[in-house]
Parts: sequence; structure tokens; C-alpha cells
Amino acid sequence: MPRQNVLSPFPQSSHVHARCLKVAVGKAEQACRTRGARLTSLRRRVLELVWRSHEPVKAYDILDRLRAERRGAAPPTVYRALDFLREEGFVHKIESLNAYVGCGEPGHLGSGQFLICRHCGEVAEIDDGDIAALIADRARQLGFASERQTIEVDGLCGDCRAAR
Repeated sequence: MPRQNVLSPFPQSSHVHARCLKVAVGKAEQACRTRGARLTSLRRRVLELVWRSHEPVKAYDILDRLRAERRGAAPPTVYRALDFLREEGFVHKIESLNAYVGCGEPGHLGSGQFLICRHCGEVAEIDDGDIAALIADRARQLGFASERQTIEVDGLCGDCRAAR
């Protein structure tokens, strides 16, 4: 039976985000040590900027923050760092928003399903093996070999629904 995980739920009101950030960076550092990858100071800072909240952040917003801190920050620098972080499974790109969000389980390389609140902008991440298997099976029936799946679902989180 495929596994079903909530990798990153919508944050509750009691959520302490500084802890999320610390855990995510710690897991990224450990994964890099294990894999022999380099989490440079710039890559680490970009990861921290993505993890500032549970809302997706655009590359140019990251660039603006970096320019305030570092001279010479340029778009290629940010995009290279984001590419590294994506390849290592530390961040995800939300294609529909052209923005990035921290991975709920840094280093996790499974398929992703993202629930995006259209009101508050926060994102929850799940990894439901049943959904991934169903799509892969339907793809095979059409002669298609899927390599990577990312599903984005727009709607309202519980808090925003309750507020309406």
C-alpha cells in the first residue's frame, strides 16, 4: 500500500515558525553532509529566505532581500541557488505561482501534492502515494512514462473558510 504523508500542514495559530526554519536548515545541512553536497552560505541564506513563512516566495523577492544584504547579488545567483535547493529536495517550485516554498520534509524526493490557499497564500504539502500511483497508472495506460509529478490544488484553507 502506498504511503500517505502530510509533509507540511497549514500552520495553526500556535505555530512557532522560527522552529520550522531551524529544523529545515538543520535537515538540509545534514542531508548535504550525507550526500557530499555543498550548502554554501548563499544557498543556506536563500533557503532561509524561502522558509521565512509558509507562503510561496518569488525569486525576485529573494533577490531584493539578498541585495539589501550582499553587494553584487544578481538573478543568476539566486536561480542557481534555487536550482540546487530544488535538486536536493529542500524547496519546491509552485509552478502556477512561479514561486518557491520550503519542503515540509527537507531532502524528501517523493511526488508532491500542494494545497494552495487562494486567500491567505499559505501552502500545505502532502505526499499521497495513492494519488501518485493512480496518475502513473493512467499515464502508463496511455503509453506515457511519467518521471516526476507535482500537483497543485487551489482552494481555501480551514482558517480562511471559517473566517468567511
